[in-house]
Amino acid sequence: MQNIDSQTIQLAILAVVALAVLLQAIMMVGILVTLRKATRSMKEEIEDLRSSIMPIISNTRELFVRVAPRIEETAIDLAAMAQGLRKQTEDVQASATEVLERLHRQTARVDSMITRVFDAVDRATGFVTDAVAKPMRQLSGILASAKAVVESLRSAAAEPQPTRAPGQHPQDEKDMFF
Repeated sequence: MQNIDSQTIQLAILAVVALAVLLQAIMMVGILVTLRKATRSMKEEIEDLRSSIMPIISNTRELFVRVAPRIEETAIDLAAMAQGLRKQTEDVQASATEVLERLHRQTARVDSMITRVFDAVDRATGFVTDAVAKPMRQLSGILASAKAVVESLRSAAAEPQPTRAPGQHPQDEKDMFF
């Protein structure tokens, strides 16, 4: 074998390094070409997307420009309607309060009238009771006493009573006492 001197080794190392740099440069060029293709493809995709989205955006913008005044008018109308409804609600509430107050007054008035009628009926009933019942009791008492007098006179005239000794009871009265 030949003696490998230091220059030969350096030359071999230099050749390997040059080959590595050349391979690295080739790979870098390959990556650059691939990136350029990818960039072109992305640009085309973005242009396609932009061309399909831009009409939608412009139509939306035009629609918004046309509809915006109507939306504002509608919002103003809704605010006016809400204010009108609020006012009407307040009016209805005031009317309902007034009706309830009148109803309460009329109810109190009818209640006092009915109370007075019932009081008058109660007084009239008491008066009629006193005016009719008292003479009726007196008449009933007079009739009862007249009946008792007539019966006692009738029974005294019909049969004379035998005199009894104290402590003796007639036969039919024995059953009454124990």
